[in-house]
Amino acid sequence: MSGWKIRYTDNTFTFLEAIDRPIRHQIINRLEWFVGHFDELYPDALHEEWKGFYKFRIGDWRVVYNYETSKRLITVHHIDRRDKVYKKRK
Repeated sequence: MSGWKIRYTDNTFTFLEAIDRPIRHQIINRLEWFVGHFDELYPDALHEEWKGFYKFRIGDWRVVYNYETSKRLITVHHIDRRDKVYKKRK
């Protein structure tokens, strides 16, 4: 295990509660893998109004996050379909 922790914002919890259980489990399982392997991955940076945030792909879903290396903490800010997630604001 990499020692990284994950934190979900309130709107992320709201989103996860609203989607179907199988999709929710798929996303959560993949995020657990992501956190466990974060040291081996190269974060995919976003640009313009999303500067300072990164994306992670889970099938048709996108996770927008940032991380603090000193705290070894990944904060998930948004999860949604690719065509919708980037329309959200920070």
